[in-house]
Amino acid sequence: MIPSRSIPLLLSLATAAAAAPAPDADSLWTGKIQPLFDVHCVKCHGPIEQKGGLELDTPKAVFKGGDDGPVLVAGKPEESPLYKNLAPGADPHMPPKKQLGDQEREAVRLWIASLKDTPKVEPAVKQQERHFNSIPEAVDTLIAEGWQSRGVTPAQVVDDRVWCRRVYLDLAGRIPSPQEVDAFLALPQEQRREALVDALLTSNEYAVRMRELWDTFMMGRASRPGVDDKRKQNAWWTFLETAFKTNRPWNETVRTALAGRQDKPQDKGASWFLYERKNDHQAIAEAVAPIIYATKVDCAQCHDHPLAREIKQSHYWGLVTAFNRGKNVEGTNGVAESAVGGFVNFTNLKKESQPAIVTLLTGRTLSETWLSGDKKEEDSDDKYLDPKAKVRVPKYSRREAFAELATHENPLLAKAFVNRMWAALAGRGIVHPADEINARNVPSHPELLEWLARDFAANGHDARRFVRGLVLSKVYALAAGTGEAPPESFASAPERPLTAEQISRSWRVVAGLPAEDDALRRAAVRAIPAVLPKEYSASFQQAQFLSNSPAVEQLLKATPGGTIEKLTAISSKAARVQAAFQAVYGRNPDAEEATVSLQFLSKRGERSGEATRDLLWALMTGAEFLTMP
Repeated sequence: MIPSRSIPLLLSLATAAAAAPAPDADSLWTGKIQPLFDVHCVKCHGPIEQKGGLELDTPKAVFKGGDDGPVLVAGKPEESPLYKNLAPGADPHMPPKKQLGDQEREAVRLWIASLKDTPKVEPAVKQQERHFNSIPEAVDTLIAEGWQSRGVTPAQVVDDRVWCRRVYLDLAGRIPSPQEVDAFLALPQEQRREALVDALLTSNEYAVRMRELWDTFMMGRASRPGVDDKRKQNAWWTFLETAFKTNRPWNETVRTALAGRQDKPQDKGASWFLYERKNDHQAIAEAVAPIIYATKVDCAQCHDHPLAREIKQSHYWGLVTAFNRGKNVEGTNGVAESAVGGFVNFTNLKKESQPAIVTLLTGRTLSETWLSGDKKEEDSDDKYLDPKAKVRVPKYSRREAFAELATHENPLLAKAFVNRMWAALAGRGIVHPADEINARNVPSHPELLEWLARDFAANGHDARRFVRGLVLSKVYALAAGTGEAPPESFASAPERPLTAEQISRSWRVVAGLPAEDDALRRAAVRAIPAVLPKEYSASFQQAQFLSNSPAVEQLLKATPGGTIEKLTAISSKAARVQAAFQAVYGRNPDAEEATVSLQFLSKRGERSGEATRDLLWALMTGAEFLTMP
């Protein structure tokens, strides 16, 4: 176990943060005002209800005002009813039965003060589509234009050692070994980055890493014991890994999972996407929406989405209808489908009954004939491809028809993929949160998101091509910044926590062992389950795992030929410290780190093996190791 005083001595080097510039009106709206209004105002002044004719869900709606006229004067909060009515004792007082705190009212005041002028509502002018020769050119050009418009200075590009570590973590799910770093640096400088990316993209490690991400995105992190085992045993993992290994077009991969068919060898395991949800068609619909619509639709179950106007209750129930003829077949991992039935109605807020017609967010509709009145369609064997099959498939499959509709000529499918992958590789989505591309969440770089989505679809939904282009861009290679530029500007590398899989493999690389160890992976996942969290928050459970885990203790036992044995054999403590930093961080310690680490080893006297282990443990559980370089 690491001595409690060693971690802060070794790893807690305080730094003074530079004062951040005052945020502009857009940043204030996105970061503070919109969330505040969502909680306290939009229920009565939003898409569902507009008391007094006032809507407060978008800046344009706020500027428009209500039945009694404007509610704000740009740049003048003291003259704006929107702000004045928040004060204690105001008449009228808003919110009616609650008093906002001083900080909340101050945020509203700052936002109104930052507004330069009341915008004029003008018809939207469609921007001409620009041509770029490659993904890196599009990314670097459009992000740089964003820096200029925001008045921010980008960070410097990292050196080859740091970049090598970053790309190994992203594409192989682990840090590189010292030998792999040396091999990378031995390549001609003008070729080495492309050569490494191309090698990693065709490796088994890349396919596994992408499976880890998309298993979580599509299925959620396994929270119950045995769920991972079932996904593996029922070939779901193999299905995803094969798709990325063979670079199967993404729309085909999604179509196969939605249809739940396993007729071809490469489709084996695809049905587990539906099967695991145990005939819960609402759960299926809620899982499908972020993949094909790029946004969640959960909030539209009982009424139209209260915040995103384009998401209707009919979209939610139409998506449920697309899957409600399916049923798990016991003794298999297949999901059969009835040839008839599954026509349902839902009740809207006006207590009116509406048919749940399968309608995409794009407006396209699955054409089906509804029976009038109480008529019911009779089921019969002649309606199935093989009526004696255990998992019966109808000649007309609603599920398959929907899968085809959702994965062809659906621009939202491409947008969902590129934004999720951008978030996974750049720290946050062009739209944040990455799975909520809707009217509530404005893209930081709209033209870039549209271009990337169009390019992805136009090039056959080629996942490997997209990932290659992004990691070879200059934006991907930027160093960490000072925090002055807003994160949505992508002017520097954000602090990106590693996933449990990346951590467990990288620990094994440090220890001089093969990267894969399922027991260590499982222990790490239990302690650190988050993947692409909206906001990162460390937990006590994680701290306990990092500081006192039997799994890590077992890992750092002195095995023949392992790192602990090699470090302990170095007689010079100063040289041992340097070798430890090289093994863990791929760099030499700075002067202060070297001094503190040397003092730590010296205090342990003759217990060199134990001291070396504890030094390595402290470095491996420090913030630098647990975040993307």
